[in-house]
Amino acid sequence: MAAKLFIWVGHPNETSLSHGLADAYQRGAESQGSEIRRINLHDMSFDLDLTHGYKQRKEHEPSLRAFLETIEWAEHMAWFHPLWWGGMPAKMQGAIDRSFLPGIAFAYHDNDPWWDKLWEGRTADVVVNADTPGLFLKFMYGNAHKHRITKQVLGFTGIKVTNYNHFAAAKTASESKIKDWMEKVYKIGAEAGRR
Repeated sequence: MAAKLFIWVGHPNETSLSHGLADAYQRGAESQGSEIRRINLHDMSFDLDLTHGYKQRKEHEPSLRAFLETIEWAEHMAWFHPLWWGGMPAKMQGAIDRSFLPGIAFAYHDNDPWWDKLWEGRTADVVVNADTPGLFLKFMYGNAHKHRITKQVLGFTGIKVTNYNHFAAAKTASESKIKDWMEKVYKIGAEAGRR
């Protein structure tokens, strides 16, 4: 049975290194016969602001409904995005703020501080590209983004990150270096396709 994979490209521009890496991953997954659905952030149209927090719901726009339906459908996800100011682009964060809501992605308990992880059983690969070298991120910032996305975002909802990859420095990378990144991501996609 073909794996159900959801690829989300979280770069707000329609052409980027994030898109190129996602393309390579997709080719790898398709080589294993995976069923793939892909959403590109630049195609999504929605209000980024969770104006009232969790107190009052805004109706989800069609692109957010499609985003959530695709997460529910998927067995495995792959997120691609650049690292900007130590985190993901604002529009990508906005999609998460608006979509990962109580009763959808998690459910708080009434009488204790715990919660149910409503997307448990799903897995994900995360591929980040940045100008900041990995050693600098590790020793200067303690891999803050890696911890946040694997534990506080995906992990909070029950999605287990099986691969986290950081490719840098994108600004100065040679063509051969980028080719190496593409080949590595192709293999990660193929591995995901064999699940």
